[in-house]
Amino acid sequence: AVVSTQSTGEEELTIENGAVLTKYKTAGEISNMVLKAVMEEVIPGASVIDICSFGDKLIADETAKHYKKDKNLKKGIAFPTCVSINEVVCHFSPLRSDVAMTVAEGDLVKIELGAHLDGYAAVVAHSMVVGATLDSPASGVAADAILAAHYCAEAALRLIKAGNTNKQVTDAIQKITDSYKCTPLEGMLSYQIKRYQTEADTDKQIVLNPSEVQKKEVKDIEFAVHEVYAMDVFVTPGTGKTKEHSAHTTVYRRTEEIYQLKMKASRAFYSDVCNRFTLMPFTLRAFEEETKAKMGLKECVTHELLQAYPVQQDATGQPVAQFKFTVLIVPNGNIRINGGLFDPTLCKSEHSVEDKDIIELLAQSANRKTAGKKKRKKAKTAAEEANTN
Repeated sequence: AVVSTQSTGEEELTIENGAVLTKYKTAGEISNMVLKAVMEEVIPGASVIDICSFGDKLIADETAKHYKKDKNLKKGIAFPTCVSINEVVCHFSPLRSDVAMTVAEGDLVKIELGAHLDGYAAVVAHSMVVGATLDSPASGVAADAILAAHYCAEAALRLIKAGNTNKQVTDAIQKITDSYKCTPLEGMLSYQIKRYQTEADTDKQIVLNPSEVQKKEVKDIEFAVHEVYAMDVFVTPGTGKTKEHSAHTTVYRRTEEIYQLKMKASRAFYSDVCNRFTLMPFTLRAFEEETKAKMGLKECVTHELLQAYPVQQDATGQPVAQFKFTVLIVPNGNIRINGGLFDPTLCKSEHSVEDKDIIELLAQSANRKTAGKKKRKKAKTAAEEANTN
């Protein structure tokens, strides 16, 4: 059954509805639990495809434990597990037929994944340097990029609240990356999330380092109560420019275009996509018969029934750091439902946050106004770390 995002009034429910809020929060818990487990798998010599397959299976297994009585409720992967290393920006999720790639000591590894329950998605990404410890922290430009990206995410978390604007987030990110002698990747967008849409078709977007075209096209917007956002931060010590990587695309998402496919293989493949993945991104690795899937894929992409997520890389070969979290805007602040797993003491930099306004922002509690003293104290420590790492 194809799930429409516009077919009934029920589809328009927001997090003001208790059941919707619970589904988002539970998906967030699952995504973070899976992320922690995947992080444990990222060790020297580990196979990237094995890590990705492990993450995807865990998402499927954990989401299957919920809402068992409702046989029609869709659940599972909201974004397939991707493991992108060093200069590779995102969307690297290899197939069984691809040349094996392994993780090495000192690699800057980005893990990205997502889970959903009933179309309510929680997406998350994390960066780590393989082998970094409290006694032997990562250093150099990779550490600079990771710390900058981490504090950009923390600043964004404190700004994505009702009444604030996307421009405030963009400006804060620029100030933080400047402090670390880094650059946000040009043109990267963070999106409002809606049911079955991890990139909602609205003007509600946050842009990192806007291109000249985006400066004209991306609208200034104000965040509103009951909205949901996937905040995605990419930082590099390079120029901020990206280019397509040589690795072939394996991650796709169904669009809402309509076209009568001609080939039998295409129709069978597309039907499988609609039934299994709804409008969520998926990987070709999810199909048992890879060759058949590739045969069906081509016509679907040609006629824009599927949108590709190409593998990107830093244009100058510099390492890229990424942090991503899902945040719910509520009347008294916001709720981050995943992410927040990074320990800044695992990285050492000669740079630190210098802007007084940003230091004050990071000193604010990331919790809602009901936060306790212990939580406030912890939040203030984030600002102190930003000033010393």
